[in-house]
Formats: sequence, C-alpha cells, structure tokens
Amino acid sequence: MPKKITQLTLATLGALALALTASGCSGTSGQQAAAPQDGGSFTLWDPYPQHEASSAWAQRIDKCGKDAGVTIQRTAYDTQALTNQALLAAQEGKSADVILLDNPAVSTLAETGALVDMKSVNLDTASIEPNLLAAGEVDGKTYGIPLGANTLALYYNKDVLTAAGVDPSSVTNWDSLTAALQKIKGAGHKGITFAGIGTEEGSFQFLPFFWGSGAKLTALDSPEAVSALNLWSSWVKDGLAPNSVINNSQNTTWEEFLTGDFGFVVNGTWQVNSAAKASFATGYIPIPAKAGGVAPAPTGGEFMLMPVQKDESRYETSKKIIECMSTTEGQVETANTFAYYIPATTPGQEQLLKQHPELKVWVDAVNQAKGRTSDNLGTKYPVISEQLWTAVQKSLSGAESAQDALKDAQQKAAAATK
Repeated sequence: MPKKITQLTLATLGALALALTASGCSGTSGQQAAAPQDGGSFTLWDPYPQHEASSAWAQRIDKCGKDAGVTIQRTAYDTQALTNQALLAAQEGKSADVILLDNPAVSTLAETGALVDMKSVNLDTASIEPNLLAAGEVDGKTYGIPLGANTLALYYNKDVLTAAGVDPSSVTNWDSLTAALQKIKGAGHKGITFAGIGTEEGSFQFLPFFWGSGAKLTALDSPEAVSALNLWSSWVKDGLAPNSVINNSQNTTWEEFLTGDFGFVVNGTWQVNSAAKASFATGYIPIPAKAGGVAPAPTGGEFMLMPVQKDESRYETSKKIIECMSTTEGQVETANTFAYYIPATTPGQEQLLKQHPELKVWVDAVNQAKGRTSDNLGTKYPVISEQLWTAVQKSLSGAESAQDALKDAQQKAAAATK
C-alpha cells in the first residue's frame, strides 16, 4: 500500500504550478454538481469548469456513477487550482475518490504517497500506449490512467505556402523547414511563430525541437541541445520568426497565425476547430526532428487518479468509475468532447480515425510524444524546465549565446536537483 503522505512545502506547490501548461482547459474554479441521490455518493474532481452539470461530459460522469451503483458528486476547478487542492487535500486526508489531474502533476502527488498505484487494485493499464502512460509512472509503479492526450504539431497557411512555392510534404527535417521559411519570407510573408515566453509554455513549445535534436533533460548543455536553441535563435535573428516570440504565449501565437500572414505556427490539438474556421485554408504536419522523422513532442492531458482513502473498501467502486471512463468508446467520446484529445489506446485511435481521418497527423504526433516527467524525472522536471525556459529567453533576446545560456542552465538545474 502507499507510504504515509509526506508534508509538502510551499516551494513544491510553487514549482508544480510552473509545470502546468495551458493546453485547452480553462475556466473558473469550484463549480460543484448537484446533491447526491440514493445509493451512496462518491466524489470526483476535474479541471473542466466550462462543462456545466447539464453538459454531455457531466452526464457521462453521472452515468458511470450509476453503472457503479453510486451517485457521483463532481466538483470542477481550473487546472492550477485543482492541483493545489489535490495536494492540500492529500495532506488533510480529505481527497476525492477520483481526480482527473494534469499529467505533469501526477508524479508530484504520487511521490507524497497520496495515490494508489494501479497494480495494487488490479486496474489494467496494458492497453495504454507506453509513451503516454509514462507520465504517470514513478519508480516502476503506475499511478493513474490517461484520459487521452494532446500535443503539438505545425499548422500551416495553405495560401501562404502556395504563394511561396512550398509543398508542406517537403518539410521533413530542420534543413527543409528552414528552407521553407526562407521561401516564405522571400515571397513577402512571415515564416513561423511560436511561444518562447519565460514560463512552462515556453519549455512546452521548445521541447519538440530539444528532443528532436536528440537532447535529454538531464544534460541541458549537450551539443544536441545547443543546436536546437541555435535553430530557434537563428530564425529570430534572420527574420524567419518575429521578435514577439520572446513574449508569446500559445494563445498569442495562435492569434498571430490567424492574421493570415504566417506560413507556420507551433500549436496544439486544441486548435483544430479554430483552424477549420479560419479565414484561410489550413493544414498541419508533424514537427520534424533534426535529421528527419517525427520529433517527440510533450504530452498534455489529464490522468484519472485514485487518491488514498482511509476506507480502502471504496477503491473497488472508484476502480469501476475509472474503468467506465476509460473504455474505447469513452476515450473516443472524450476526444470529441475536449477539442480532439487523442485516445490513449490503439483501438481508441483507430475508432477516432474512422470518424476523423484528417486527424492522422495528430495521432502520429501523440504516438511519438513524450511525458515531461518521463524518464523518472518526477518532481525534478519543474526545476529543469525553469532553467530551460530561462536559457531560451537569454538566447532569443541575444543576451547570451545558446551555448552559454544552456551551460548556465545545466549547472543550476544540476545543483537544484541533487
């Protein structure tokens, strides 16, 4: 059984807040469901306050409760508020029966001893894609099941690319991507925009290029990492990306793209609907790795967790609720409800592609994606990420070379994660 829950410092809470990224879920906190009916009640917390009690999402939760023989009391928080609530409730022994938590926070909560590992309650995770499940793994144990996943790719403006004579299928590595940006600039348009802001969103958007170079988060100053940061910095220096990227969030990059003058933008699955409604024709391709192929992009999305309870007999019903929410049909329904979350299983992905074959790029991207806390980084990730985005800022601004900025970042990250 899980170890005794440890105390969390304010520093841990602060660091964890930095590890949350705006990946399609937002709203106000504390939206609570109606009072329970007969048959006993179980509590569920999620980060979807935009989905009210009458929504299809809430009704689906209610149905899973009924199928398990209970009524579910659902409370919805925004992402950061839910993470803080989950951590504090764990200390007080007042956790919900089921929590849907942003995946970078799972390892932090698990390391406090606040979560039940899936094997101990015979919750089967064998069908979950290993790269997606990894964000919930700590020291060989699995804490939760992904509800689905979202990630990053390159959206493009078909009109701009056509005018510049760029075939998007020719973009297969960094050299061909840079060549495409040069053609776009030569045709009088803007090449690419991305989020280089000094927050977790900056790290989130840089990671496909960082990992796509072959770099590892345990060696921020490797030659591979330097090549990735040099790529971004050279784009800005050469006018292939705007200076605004230094302050861009993912939302502002999307607003820039919707002006119609950019060839490419780095953004996520959650913009599929918005892209379809743009005033110009759009498409998307995977972010290429340095030498070719699909670069690993970071996974976004929530895990369904089972917090430790004083009354362990509750676990069996919590298990039924999680199983109900994670069926193939359930994962596809989630994909359609939450701006195309990609299912975490092969059968779910196949079923989604039958409905939406145009999403194959996103399925491929998710299958190559990687959890930010993977490789057993756990609570070290927020510390490393902060140093990474700081280095990105220094290099993009021209304050330091990519090599010097990353050397300093590695030294500070290593000292802070001993």
